[in-house]
Parts: sequence; structure tokens; C-alpha cells
Amino acid sequence: MSTLSLSPVFTASPATARPRSTVRLTRRGRLVVFLTSLFLVLGVAIMLAGGAVGTDSAGQPVPTEVVQVAPGDTLWGIASDIATEGDVRGMMTQIERLNALDSASLTAGQKLRVPVVTE
Repeated sequence: MSTLSLSPVFTASPATARPRSTVRLTRRGRLVVFLTSLFLVLGVAIMLAGGAVGTDSAGQPVPTEVVQVAPGDTLWGIASDIATEGDVRGMMTQIERLNALDSASLTAGQKLRVPVVTE
């Protein structure tokens, strides 16, 4: 009787075997590489976004008039008196921006700048 045995011995030739690198990236090293990349990307984004800030000339100011708030007046009521074509919400937003209002609440005697509507 004859037996045949195979052994899983593999010897690599020097031409195909790559030497293992002795430089290893530690956890701290990976963090440094990540943060450096992040700051680089953020720096490029900030530099690119800085070019779209504004123009050299000033815009035209909106013509306004001053309205004094009477007792019982609301911002909706004032805006509906001024609004053209029923755009009351848009007029409310415009009045809030002109007067730097945080909310729609008004007090009696308060003076508001409202846009002048010419029809």
C-alpha cells in the first residue's frame, strides 16, 4: 500500500513577498490626520464662501412712514390695512424686519415703521 500526503507548506519567493512596513499609525496619529484634514476642508470652505458676501454699492432704502399703535391694534390688522393683493403675511414679515420685532405682540403707543404703499 502506498500513501500520498500533501503538506501545506508554502515558501514565497523574495520577488513576490513584500516586506511589512515598520511605520504604524496609532490612535493619536489617526486623530491628528483626521483633524488636520477637517481643518483643511473647513479653511477651503471659508475662503470660498467669503467671496459671495455682498456688493460694493448700497441698496435702495424702502420708503416708510411711521404708524402709532392704538389700543387693540394687532400686527395683522395693521398689515391688512397696508397690504396689497391680500398678502398680509408677507406685509407682516416686512414690518417685523423693518422694526426688528422679535414677535408679533405690540403695545399701545408703540411707533412702527411701515412701508409706504402707492396704488
